[in-house]
Amino acid sequence: MERAAPSRRVPLPLLLLGGLSLLAARVGADVPMEACCADGHRMATEHRDCSLPYASESKECRMVQEQCCHNQLEELHCATGINLANEQDGCTPPRSSNASLEAMFVKRCCQCCLLGRAAQAQGQSCEHSLMVGYQCGLVFRACCVKGQETADFAPGDGGDLQETAKVSEIDEEQEDPYLNDRCRGGGPCKQQCRDTGEEVVCSCFVGYQLLPDGVSCEDVNECIKGSQNCRLGETCINTVGSFRCQRDSSCGTGYELTEDNDCKDIDECESGIHNCLPDFICQNTLGSFRCRPKLQCKSGFIQDALGNCIDINECLSISAPCPIGQTCINTEGSYTCQKNVPNCGRGYHLNEEGTRCVDVDECSPPSEPCGPGHLCVNSPGSFRCECKAGYYFDGISRTCVDINECRRYPGRLCGHKCENTPGSYYCSCTMGFRLSSDGRSCEDVNECNSSPCSQECANVYGSYQCYCRRGYQLSDVDGVTCEDIDECALPTGGHICSYRCINVPGSFQCSCPSTGYRLAPNGRNCQDIDECVTGIHNCSINETCFNIQGGFRCLAFECPENYRRSTDTRCERLPCHENQECPKLPLRITYYHLSFPTNIQVPAVVFRMGPSSVVPGDSMQLAITGGNEEGFFSTRKVNHHSGVVALTKPVPEPRDMLLTVRMDLSRHGTVSSFVAKLYIFVSAEL
Repeated sequence: MERAAPSRRVPLPLLLLGGLSLLAARVGADVPMEACCADGHRMATEHRDCSLPYASESKECRMVQEQCCHNQLEELHCATGINLANEQDGCTPPRSSNASLEAMFVKRCCQCCLLGRAAQAQGQSCEHSLMVGYQCGLVFRACCVKGQETADFAPGDGGDLQETAKVSEIDEEQEDPYLNDRCRGGGPCKQQCRDTGEEVVCSCFVGYQLLPDGVSCEDVNECIKGSQNCRLGETCINTVGSFRCQRDSSCGTGYELTEDNDCKDIDECESGIHNCLPDFICQNTLGSFRCRPKLQCKSGFIQDALGNCIDINECLSISAPCPIGQTCINTEGSYTCQKNVPNCGRGYHLNEEGTRCVDVDECSPPSEPCGPGHLCVNSPGSFRCECKAGYYFDGISRTCVDINECRRYPGRLCGHKCENTPGSYYCSCTMGFRLSSDGRSCEDVNECNSSPCSQECANVYGSYQCYCRRGYQLSDVDGVTCEDIDECALPTGGHICSYRCINVPGSFQCSCPSTGYRLAPNGRNCQDIDECVTGIHNCSINETCFNIQGGFRCLAFECPENYRRSTDTRCERLPCHENQECPKLPLRITYYHLSFPTNIQVPAVVFRMGPSSVVPGDSMQLAITGGNEEGFFSTRKVNHHSGVVALTKPVPEPRDMLLTVRMDLSRHGTVSSFVAKLYIFVSAEL
């Protein structure tokens, strides 16, 4: 056994303080490590569960809480084990919801305490020499030192298990040498540690061996070293710290593998895994079982797989039960033998005495073996048939069978359809054809001779086609009736007539409004009647007739004060004579007449205004000064010397409007004004 080098003894409080200081530095000043550890202790004491969620946002604080909780929980379980050892001589832990964890600590601390008490009772030293681990060594020594009746040791009462390592209160001045145990916490060893006082000795668990460094342990491969005890037919498989033997082959059906790697027969009858029916008794055999029937059958019967008794056919046995010259007849449960009689061949039968075979006359009435109407000729042991025309003799059925001429000569007998009849055939034609005089060919029928169509008919090969005159269409129902086409209802009907479409049988007619329009020569469009040209207006002599869509207007105007009429539609300003307001008046007032329908597409330019002649340097401004209260119109400049009036909003209904447009022309520093009076007549759309 190699020994590890002696290590410097560090007191337990210094180790704890060093670890806490390092962890506190990592947690940070905002989260004190002592508070996190206190939370872990409280969770273990109150809930006895360390798997509950931790509320801290710090990762390091949650780690401290969990470790302190587990440490406190182990100490509480250990205190329970020490109390159990003080109360009784056994270490049977009480039932717990977390038996796998709590029972392990309770039992370990209970056994370590019993060992310490036993050492104290035998007068042995309380400084244990067994390599039982650091915590077990603490409990061992505490129970050994306080084994007297005047000393109670309960690490759980003081809160931390660390207090069990403190110096006994009986002699506070005496130093506890166990605090300087170099194997505390496992020491430098990876598995087992023992402090002899002079040096620290490391050892390994069973199944491991110490490495040359004297500290680490490695698994021993018992399968290679030959320290295993596997039998013939088993393979050694190494495991961590041990090994196991595995059987090379399975046990097979009807056997099971035992814990010692042996094959044991499965008693299917006892375990109830057989499939015997209720009328059978299960009997176990090696690797299987048998089903024996409860019911026994009588002689002449045999039992089937379901337990039923079925008859034995003795006539089928290998040894014939009847003598030669007799026939075996099976009966229920037995058999009988019957004497053989002569067996005549086909076409012969026994005579009345039953001694010989004579010919059978198959053609004798009333039998007709060849079929009705065909000639039958008898022969010894047989007969022959002489068939009528259109039939042939079938050697299998030995009768006269009809010849299917349509199938034997397809497409060569009839022009269209061939149908077989007994002994012959007949031809027929498809619809639209009739049979010719030769009884085989087909000729076309002119269906138009019977006037099947309501209007026009055209004969085609094997059928006919109805068609209609212009303005009609063929009915989809019967295909012969012609129906009037409502041209006005067609998807394009709205474009046939400019105003209104009237359907008539076979055609249509267009109409126009009752007044103001007449039908154009093309019969579809409506032309406006110019009442002013035709002279059918009612304007007075002092009024001017102005034609609009679908009507006319009688217009008359007078020039305002300071103006005189220069043309039929223009007023010129009179010369100004020391009148201060006169120069501000427009130089000219011109009257215009516009007409358009309500469905005009907007925006639309309806009027353009500018000087009659352009001089370099001219500039103008255009504005609507009256009649645009509803905002149908707007103005915009085209260039420096002209502008337009545009319709920017649709006019919903026919109406008359008077629009006043003012143009201010700047030329050579002088501004002159011109006014246009626009009579706008909006007519209804067609």
